[in-house]
Amino acid sequence: VQLVESGGGLVQPGGSLRLSCAASGFTFSTSSMSWFRQAPGNERELVASISSGGGLTNYTAPVKGRFTISRDNAKNTVYLQMNSLKPEDTAVYYCNAGYLRARYPDWGQGTQVTVSS
Repeated sequence: VQLVESGGGLVQPGGSLRLSCAASGFTFSTSSMSWFRQAPGNERELVASISSGGGLTNYTAPVKGRFTISRDNAKNTVYLQMNSLKPEDTAVYYCNAGYLRARYPDWGQGTQVTVSS
């Protein structure tokens, strides 16, 4: 299993970023996918999940209405569009297979998102 996250960076409050996660080593098209994040000193937490076909999504309350999870099964890639970013969104963002949980124990390197003026 390989999960490669990208798209993070430094953005001002209110700004936007689009994260990508390229997955390989498992059957992506039949796998639900999730995004997680870990802020310094905190445990890793679930951010959003999407079903294998993309028809079902779930968001943690703090990001609902601001973040959108999507996927492209032809590219084995899952995305996280993040709008109206807040300083409390600052974290390293990771993806994993699974719906509302992480299927695999191994994680990618993550992508750092820093929201600061």
